[in-house]
Amino acid sequence: MTAETPGRRKMTARKAAEQLGVSPRTVQRIMAEPRSEFLARAAANRAWAVELREQGHTYAEIATTMGLSIGSVSKLLHDARKHAARNQGQASA
Repeated sequence: MTAETPGRRKMTARKAAEQLGVSPRTVQRIMAEPRSEFLARAAANRAWAVELREQGHTYAEIATTMGLSIGSVSKLLHDARKHAARNQGQASA
């Protein structure tokens, strides 16, 4: 099921629900980003982080460029390695 109104939220579902007088689940259902869009955005962020790292940037420099924390950059690069290994494993099978 996709969102009735897809888009990124600027506040938590709980806060929006309190303001609108509905349940947090109702807000989540209406405002959720479609999974395909989320996965595409995540893949693009991983690719960007990998590209910056291959150019020799430090985690701190990548974090500043992407507007993320160093921990988030570390997670992106870890996930990119994991996805690359999974895709390579599928290609050889």
